[in-house]
Amino acid sequence: MWHDSIMGTVGNTPLVKLNRLGADLPCTILAKVEFFNPGGSVKDRIGIAMIEDAEQRGLIKPGGTIIEGTSGNTGAGLALAAIAKGYRCIFTTTDKQSKEKVDVLRALGAEVIVCPTAVEPDDPRSYYSVARRLATEIPNSVYLNQYDNPANEQVHYETTGPEIWEQTEGKVTHYVAGAGTGGTISGTARYLKDQNPDVKILGVDPYGSVYYSYFHTGEFKEEDIFPYLTEGVGEDILAENMKFDIVDDYVRVNDKESMLMTRRLAREEGLFVGQSCGMAVAGMLQWLRSHKSELSEDDVVVVILPDSGFRYLSKTYNDNWMQNHGFIEEKPSMTVEEVLAERKGVKLKGVISVAPTDTLGDAIKRMAEHSISQLPVIDDGEVVGGLTESSILNKLIDEPESRSSEVKHIMGDPFPIVPRSLHLEHLSAYIDEGAGAILVEPNGEGSYEIITKSDLIGALAAAGANGNGNGNGVKRRPDSSLDTGDGSAE
Repeated sequence: MWHDSIMGTVGNTPLVKLNRLGADLPCTILAKVEFFNPGGSVKDRIGIAMIEDAEQRGLIKPGGTIIEGTSGNTGAGLALAAIAKGYRCIFTTTDKQSKEKVDVLRALGAEVIVCPTAVEPDDPRSYYSVARRLATEIPNSVYLNQYDNPANEQVHYETTGPEIWEQTEGKVTHYVAGAGTGGTISGTARYLKDQNPDVKILGVDPYGSVYYSYFHTGEFKEEDIFPYLTEGVGEDILAENMKFDIVDDYVRVNDKESMLMTRRLAREEGLFVGQSCGMAVAGMLQWLRSHKSELSEDDVVVVILPDSGFRYLSKTYNDNWMQNHGFIEEKPSMTVEEVLAERKGVKLKGVISVAPTDTLGDAIKRMAEHSISQLPVIDDGEVVGGLTESSILNKLIDEPESRSSEVKHIMGDPFPIVPRSLHLEHLSAYIDEGAGAILVEPNGEGSYEIITKSDLIGALAAAGANGNGNGNGVKRRPDSSLDTGDGSAE
């Protein structure tokens, strides 16, 4: 079997479960990975749809010119479809877009005109205005205007929505997406709501875009609009494809949060994605954690990851660019491995633990013998629970006779288990979640190791005293980078 052109390979992108990010939440989180499209983004879907809609309406004839304002991804989708159909392409874009995006468009045979970002939408120099002007000057051309073109939203109703519904077997309960033109979030949400009105729709916006405040106030506030670095998401206009009435809630994320989460998706989930993918995931986790009490194991959250990280190699995945914008320190922070190395005077072959069938008295004795305040509960090599001094004390106060009870009837949740490569930025949150302790994955044939808050403080102090810090006691390494999206990604 083969496809008649590259257009036949668009769509049917996979859902991939997030295993580490959001591991503290009871729900299942699935990412719709749109970089599997041939042009590398979700915008391949609308590239075909808008051109075919223009043909059906007689707006363009064979050999004509496609004109569009794009942050890069819609341009790539249009260029692929134009190649298959024999059209010329002229794209306007802004000077904040990555060099990789412009290079991709030119590699696909398009002419690219770079316009200033920091001008009003109706300024004749804006990429919107230049695209409109060119369409009036060039014979047999069409300005597709993805912001207001209903074919944009409709193709997501016809493809993205049904794919998510079928791939989750109708179990999706939450749908999360960023928005630029509004087509991706609105068309998909409309389909999902038609299948199940209870599906919650969450929009994620960058600070500097007008969508968040417009959703919450119903007012277009000029003071909420200012330049931001996250590409291809958010707007300084109200696109007609953005259907606010179908969205249940909106959150927003700043540039730093977006960039750091983008890098974390690559390092912790193996998803090499773009800037607003990180923005969407950061906003999603922010919202889910604030509504954690409402979630259950039956909830299935789907978040759109619109494009590939290859278009951000000179930005988000470049340490110098990240440092210059204040998103990471001069060098990245120490890892769990280094915290363990800095821990002084602890020469344990493995973590001290108890079994589920041990008594609470056994646990108390073991903690006293080793002067420790946390004990993991391990059953046949598997961490099944945890004990802390405070939980034991509360139990003894309530039930003095519980010393003879088996640990399995008393233990709390297992302490979080983290990789040895985890960076300090993320370690503190895990320790807080784990009642003051975390377990570290075994190294080779070894056993688990434990890190407590006191270990962390000691490692930081030692790093600073040894001159390995950067003024705040954080050890730096010259050979690594900090863990750290396109929501609509035009």
